[in-house]
Amino acid sequence: MFTGIIETLGIVEKLTETGGNRSFYIRSAITPELKVDQSLAHNGICLTVEEIEGDIYRVTAVAETLAKTNAGHWEAKQLVNLERAMLMNGRLDGHLVQGHVDAVGTCISVEDQNGSWLYQFSFPPSFASLVIEKGSITVNGISLTAFNVTRDSFCVAIIPYTYEHTNLKDVKKDSTVNLEFDMVGKYIQRQIVLNQQSSL
Repeated sequence: MFTGIIETLGIVEKLTETGGNRSFYIRSAITPELKVDQSLAHNGICLTVEEIEGDIYRVTAVAETLAKTNAGHWEAKQLVNLERAMLMNGRLDGHLVQGHVDAVGTCISVEDQNGSWLYQFSFPPSFASLVIEKGSITVNGISLTAFNVTRDSFCVAIIPYTYEHTNLKDVKKDSTVNLEFDMVGKYIQRQIVLNQQSSL
């Protein structure tokens, strides 16, 4: 479980492929604090640390993950947002994030607002009921607040700290991002569907 508060950035140093899987070798300042078998969110994707050597660690994304997230487009020298699993003895500064990406969104526009940045993203309309005005949403693993919500798009406002300390500064028009919708909303939606089915 994560909070969507990014700890640091990692840089993809190397990629290798085995069958339908792809391994990423990532350099990060927190590598010495990691351990094998630890869960770590990468752009919002929960991946398991498999190997550590110096300040580089290895994780592997299976074919399903590559197909349904933007990990399939990662390249060497690309920055990724990193967050270790949350501790249960501290404040929850973001919102509850599972690290299970629901969909890939596309950046529609980026507007420099002289001290902040306004991003607009599109998402598959089938998830429209899970994106609400002033609700929480995770973009590349970052806990953000959605506004100007339509059936297939939303906006987020980015403060300078978030811009400088995440890979949002590399997100341009037409860039893809990983989206995870609010977990509570997903449970409510599921219950509504079950209630409708039982009444038929």
